Amino acid sequence: MKFTKPAWVMHKDSSKTDHDTKRLSIFSVHVHPDGSRIATGGLDAKIRIWSTKPILNHASEMSNRPPKSLCTLSMHTGPVLTIRWAHSGRWLASGSDDEIVMIWDLDPSGRGKVFGSNEVNVEGWKPMKRLPGHESDVTDLAWAPEDRYLASVGLDSVVLVWCGYTLERLRKLDQHQGFVKGVCWDPVGEFMATQSDDKSVKIWRTTDWQLEAEIRKPFEDSPGSTFFRRLSWSPDGAHITASNATNNKGFVFIAAVITRGTWTSEISLVGHENTVEVAAYNPHIFLRNPASPIATSNICSVVALGADDRSISIWQTKSARPLIVAREVFERQIMDLSWSWDGLTLYAASSDGTIAVFHFDPEELEGIAPHSAQEQYLHKFGFVPPPTPEGFSHGSFTHSTNAASASRITPPPSPNRAQSQSQSGFGALNGINGAEHINKLVAKKSNKKRVQPLLMSSVPSASTSRSALVSTSALPPSASGLGPRAFQVPEIPRSRQASHSASPVPSPRTYDADIEMGGPMDMDVPIDALDTSMSSANKGKRKASVLDMSEDRPSKPRTLGGDRPRETVAVREIASTSLVSTRPHLFEGANILPVPPLLTFLSANVEGSDLVFEARNSEGDGPTEVTFADGKQTLWLDYLPSPVLALTASTTFCGAATQDGSVNVYSHTGRRLMATLSLGSPCAMMHGCKLALMILTASGQLSSINVKNVASFFPPTSVAPLLSSSPNCTILSATVRHNGAPMIHCSSGIAYTYDVQLFSWTKISERWWAEGSDVWQGRQRVNKDKDVIASIEGAISSTSISAPHKERPTWWNTALTLGHLESKLHAAKTLDSAIEYKQALLIYARKLADEGFRAKAEELIKELFGPIFWRPGGRDDSWTPVVAGMAKRDLLREVLSVFARSKTLTKLALDWQDTLKKASNDDQL
Repeated sequence: MKFTKPAWVMHKDSSKTDHDTKRLSIFSVHVHPDGSRIATGGLDAKIRIWSTKPILNHASEMSNRPPKSLCTLSMHTGPVLTIRWAHSGRWLASGSDDEIVMIWDLDPSGRGKVFGSNEVNVEGWKPMKRLPGHESDVTDLAWAPEDRYLASVGLDSVVLVWCGYTLERLRKLDQHQGFVKGVCWDPVGEFMATQSDDKSVKIWRTTDWQLEAEIRKPFEDSPGSTFFRRLSWSPDGAHITASNATNNKGFVFIAAVITRGTWTSEISLVGHENTVEVAAYNPHIFLRNPASPIATSNICSVVALGADDRSISIWQTKSARPLIVAREVFERQIMDLSWSWDGLTLYAASSDGTIAVFHFDPEELEGIAPHSAQEQYLHKFGFVPPPTPEGFSHGSFTHSTNAASASRITPPPSPNRAQSQSQSGFGALNGINGAEHINKLVAKKSNKKRVQPLLMSSVPSASTSRSALVSTSALPPSASGLGPRAFQVPEIPRSRQASHSASPVPSPRTYDADIEMGGPMDMDVPIDALDTSMSSANKGKRKASVLDMSEDRPSKPRTLGGDRPRETVAVREIASTSLVSTRPHLFEGANILPVPPLLTFLSANVEGSDLVFEARNSEGDGPTEVTFADGKQTLWLDYLPSPVLALTASTTFCGAATQDGSVNVYSHTGRRLMATLSLGSPCAMMHGCKLALMILTASGQLSSINVKNVASFFPPTSVAPLLSSSPNCTILSATVRHNGAPMIHCSSGIAYTYDVQLFSWTKISERWWAEGSDVWQGRQRVNKDKDVIASIEGAISSTSISAPHKERPTWWNTALTLGHLESKLHAAKTLDSAIEYKQALLIYARKLADEGFRAKAEELIKELFGPIFWRPGGRDDSWTPVVAGMAKRDLLREVLSVFARSKTLTKLALDWQDTLKKASNDDQL
């Protein structure tokens, strides 16, 4: 094994001089699939691309041929926390503190001096697409097999899934209750795994993006101090190795190995003295003993772990001890690990601003050597995979003299070639004699009608005469006769090829020893996506991708009104006689809330997308029209018999309320999800959230409906009691939570919700608490989706009137603080705001501990603990073990830890901690 730490790979502090260079933290490192370059992201908000040849070859390093630094990218405005090359090698994805995911594309004309510095870009990469959507730091990224999807996770506790071809946002998964700090894909594309500070690993199905499993056991006592929780899926798909797990009640730091199918963690990788930050599997499958026959006991994977104890360990599955342990490699914790695709080089990045490189010879890995792709298939699936069809490749190919020959794609290597190559252990290195090493992994057949993904677990390099085949697409047999014609693409949902043809894959021979800095550089980066015969007028424009080609693209699906471009209408109030004035007998006594004005145009956007729901009311005898559009294109339309007063659009449905008291509810495809509602009074306010629809009529009747189940959350109720609580009281806003709980903000400075269990209106918060509560948050920046109560209190503060200072009793602040927190706990429970419930609970516990209120503390403990002999399904059903989606006894552990640190409640906490421990042991028996 060769170990090196290239001192020139660094992110500099621009405020320092060259003589006083300060290294800034490197948060992420990733190797290009062809092994020719690595990308690093750091605290300086820059992405830097480095050549690997000077790292691995001392002579190349000394001669600076090829150049060490290839490119510096500086479009992010915050530290770059994660960078990942696409499997095709054509795109680079980066995530940053600035809440943005950026996609970078090769720019052949982008070389030159870096703006604001003395650095020179040997090659150029340009920002191709900016992907907004996160509301906090983006901590990790992962490309799905064959770049079908891109997943991004962040400190906003959500997982976003993007289309790997069009880069449009497909899904938003928000079931984590804490910062999400790691994501990885099943190598056959069936599942996605994410790891969060909520002490869980969640497994998501890619068929419907629903939760397949949740693993909590090895993470229950894991600390929340790690910067990342990067996990990795083994190349055979059998295991996930997850970071930041513990044994023995949190005293032993481990990496947990989760088994596919059962989704349990019975295997622990023990040895690190501090939390494990990142796990990374070698992309190859190995034989433990190459001389032994292929058998389950002889097949294994290799995984590397990086921890906060500044050490790196490399493990072989089915072995209780690590193969290699590298201690004191860095001065601070390891942030990221990345294997080269030939399986021989491991790159590690640290927050001390350095990277370390471990380069192995096959025989140095204690006799471990990969067996051939054919043997892997034969052993695991009982058949040899068919050859890769022609016409599909992410790889680059050399220029040719005519366009026809240039469009040909190199066929896959023959089985004989692959077998002969694998006999030499790891196979030939990239770029040597044009050798190609291709390992394939295919999901097992299932009864579901779904095209199973295909993964190329090793990316070969392009030689001077042939191109590298990186990924394939399943095609019918007739596709083998394509010849020089353009690609034939199957239907887009079943397509397995990436449309990254907008830029080439940089070749591993991009930088040869004869290239000198400053001279004319033949980069040898074949640009297969740019037609050499393009006219000068189109020069510089990117050629349409595979999915954009008109002759290949499936015919455009027909939609209702889809061929009509979206139109803009001037917004004016229609002064025509309203239904209320012409037929007053229908709405007698219904004027407790004002009816919205009738406008010519209304619109409602679907949060997080370009989808918009619009209504157009005619000023004359024309029809009333509602449309659903994506950008400038109309997706569907409908006509209604009465003018529209209000619209709402959630992520699952759209609603239109008309002047005659009716409400129509549509899906995003234009289907009516339920019968037209007739409420008997015009709609005053309407709001939708996920599957919940709230309608408040002018007569004061409030309805909350579960659109999915086509049922009410509770019987329609009147808001009249809220308006009668104070003179001249009006409703400022009315919204609904995902669980159907309405939120009514009144001008009296009080916000209400309806409690289904009490059949009564209850207060969420009120201006009264601002008079003396120490935890009144007031006007602060909050996330309205996550911090719903805090946003309500901010709205109340914005309408409050400052009162003159008064002398208050001694216990005034303490009483109002405790009352405010207790009220906040009930509100968070009703609104199903788990994060705020937990925050308020821990603040409440700290306040009780500071004040030494033993009676209140003991009552809180008993409420969370429940009956001593409680069992699920027992006789005592009055106590429920869950509140706001969280286990009460898990919350109790944290409350007791707060009490244990206090000066007054330590004995009480220790006694109950023993009781809780005994109860937990009894539950496990």
